[in-house]
Amino acid sequence: MKHIITLFAVLTFFESNAQERPIKVITEKIPNRLAFYAVNENEQDVDVMITIKGNNFRQSASRPRLIRLPGASKVHLKTIIVNRGKHASYTYDLHVSDSLSKRALKKEATAIKIAPPKPITIYITDKCTLCDSIVAPLNSSKYTFRMYKLSEHTTIKDQLKSSFARPLDSIAEPIVNIGGRLFTQIENYDQLLEELKKK
Repeated sequence: MKHIITLFAVLTFFESNAQERPIKVITEKIPNRLAFYAVNENEQDVDVMITIKGNNFRQSASRPRLIRLPGASKVHLKTIIVNRGKHASYTYDLHVSDSLSKRALKKEATAIKIAPPKPITIYITDKCTLCDSIVAPLNSSKYTFRMYKLSEHTTIKDQLKSSFARPLDSIAEPIVNIGGRLFTQIENYDQLLEELKKK
């Protein structure tokens, strides 16, 4: 017979002003266990500490410790063991600090994709010869982005036509939209990052 575990969570954030997005806590169910992970969708490293209270589960009796959470990453915080045949109820508090401690525990972090400081969209023409110099590094970067092949998206192509004096099919460079501004002079990933960091 399968038991359904009902879980209740209350999250309290102690955020620093430097964080653009709140640190998230996600859980993953394992047989008779529940693992807690912190997710940092910012570029800045922080230290986090989780405290879990409740009933119908067991956890380590050791004192909670600060754990280093690098920017654009996910890190395991803690795992609780659910009592057999019981419904686990819990609350947790998450303390977040951008004052990095030398004593913080450094666990293995999993890289994640995050939103860039400004949205990035790449438009690719049929004659684009420099697109791989931007698209390949973006694919392996921490940033999310959108990409459209104009030959497959005629509506977008028609909307872009009015922004260019020459026919789009003659453009050999990638057309890059950064935060609503169009660029055709960006030839590589480093140039894209420079433009992305401009205020």
